[in-house]
Amino acid sequence: MFLYGNDGGMWILAIIAAIWASIASARVNSTFKKYSTKLNSRGMTGRSCAEALLRSAGIYDVSVESVSGNLTDHYDPKAKVIRLSDSVYNSNSVAAIGVAAHEAGHAIQHDVGYFPIKIRQAIIPICNIGSNLAMPLILLGLFISVTGLCELGLLLFSLSAVFQLVTLPVEFNASRRALRYLESGAGLPDDEVKASRKVLSAAAMTYVAALAVALVNLLRLVAIVNNSRRR
Repeated sequence: MFLYGNDGGMWILAIIAAIWASIASARVNSTFKKYSTKLNSRGMTGRSCAEALLRSAGIYDVSVESVSGNLTDHYDPKAKVIRLSDSVYNSNSVAAIGVAAHEAGHAIQHDVGYFPIKIRQAIIPICNIGSNLAMPLILLGLFISVTGLCELGLLLFSLSAVFQLVTLPVEFNASRRALRYLESGAGLPDDEVKASRKVLSAAAMTYVAALAVALVNLLRLVAIVNNSRRR
């Protein structure tokens, strides 16, 4: 009854999930800022770290470029380019090399055919369609009292939760690859690896929070649709 009949309870959960997501996002920025002042003992910049990790994995067809913005770092598998933000590209902080190594970890995942990332890439087009059509279908179904449209909308909306769920192992694995390199390949001391780990752990929590938000919103919509059926 709580999931399907208590609209107030679902709204409270949605608010809690949204607050958690906001806190997680703020923590990423604060953690990165904190460790952006701690320089790594090897003198690596974000760019040189990413390039060294790629070479250690036998990858020579992926380039590293700078991109404007703050923490806008990402790997573009189509262009085969790691794009590092201004605060990472030329910085030799432990925060910067942690982020850079993480993005290189994504490039390695694509190179070795890491299964979860193949799933995520495959469902992106479907998820994009679902995110655009889900709410209009649910609202139209509620307005004209057609259950089938509501159910189709819920199915499409659930794809966002599936995407977030698949994203978790992808992000966690990229961080593990990054930290393994920083510890073994780059030979950083324990305190520097620990600092990079804290930055990546904070970033990982944003993906966990995003999954929670997606699940709570899905359950809230299910409750709305079910309550509409009973009226």
